[in-house]
Amino acid sequence: MTWTWRYEGDDGATATVGGAAGSESFTSQGDAETWLGETWRELFEAGVIQVTLLDAGRRIYGPMSLRPVT
Repeated sequence: MTWTWRYEGDDGATATVGGAAGSESFTSQGDAETWLGETWRELFEAGVIQVTLLDAGRRIYGPMSLRPVT
């Protein structure tokens, strides 16, 4: 299984960071979720508004907002 995050804008369209439309690949859902927990602020600052978790290209959940709770 290959777990990745797809980067998205407000409208659900694919967003890119450094030319990439998604994260690196992870071997487990837990690894992918941990990575997001460590990097969501940087992604948001780079223009990613929400993300969707994919397993081998199949949507698992999302979109999930990266906006900070105020």
